[in-house]
Amino acid sequence: HGAASLTSAEALERLGADVQVFHSEPDGFNINEECGCTHSEELERLVRQSQAQAGIAHDGDADRIALCDEEAIALDGDELMAVAAESMLRKGTLKQNILAVTIMSNYGLDDLVSRLGGRVIRTNVGDRYVLEQMHERGLNLGGEQSGHIIFGDWATTGDGLIAGLQILKIMKETGEPLSQLRKCLKKFPQSSRNLRVRSKPPITELVEAQKIIKETEKKLGDYGRVLLRYSGTESLIRLLVEGRDVEYLEAQADKIASAVLAQIG
Repeated sequence: HGAASLTSAEALERLGADVQVFHSEPDGFNINEECGCTHSEELERLVRQSQAQAGIAHDGDADRIALCDEEAIALDGDELMAVAAESMLRKGTLKQNILAVTIMSNYGLDDLVSRLGGRVIRTNVGDRYVLEQMHERGLNLGGEQSGHIIFGDWATTGDGLIAGLQILKIMKETGEPLSQLRKCLKKFPQSSRNLRVRSKPPITELVEAQKIIKETEKKLGDYGRVLLRYSGTESLIRLLVEGRDVEYLEAQADKIASAVLAQIG
């Protein structure tokens, strides 16, 4: 029920797709109501019901994209960027061989892109920060885990329709369904904690936690990371530990969380 209610279906039909349209009757009040990018379960249900080859959903202003494969399993933005980056690296069309993502993207992207001869750069959370890096470095692919995907050769900002068309194009070129294309990304396991805190001193002043973080980062090396940041709206600190060994991640996350809470919990 948003900005792309008419345009996406018409564009796909003009390109020869057999399109079934749902949730496309905006009345000014029902935007994103139980549908769209934020309700991937509804997209999955509709793909299952219609036996479609793929499902596409946007958010209200249509700058984000959600895609669902023919097995009715939704893909996140990291998986979409992985499909696009792999295709562009193989064809030699990824500028500077660099993919721009935010700190929230799964480290499996770094692993995939580096194996194909490219590299990933990370920005703060927000598509505007991704865009800044793309403009500064002359890049043509970047985005967020949330589904803001920027194809710089075709648009100057995130555009859900363009992003969807580029992924569908790769499906057409390869003859592979989304359920196969998505397998290029092997996501790293993650262990996360949302911890309530009574104050928010600079992260660098969390002395004991910083010691454990440095120890963890040394152990993870190039195959993982630790992310610790305060919520901008709540009295919370968010912890993410990512790597290949689930048991180690859980143990280190517990140690870091305990150290944080001992100081400011």
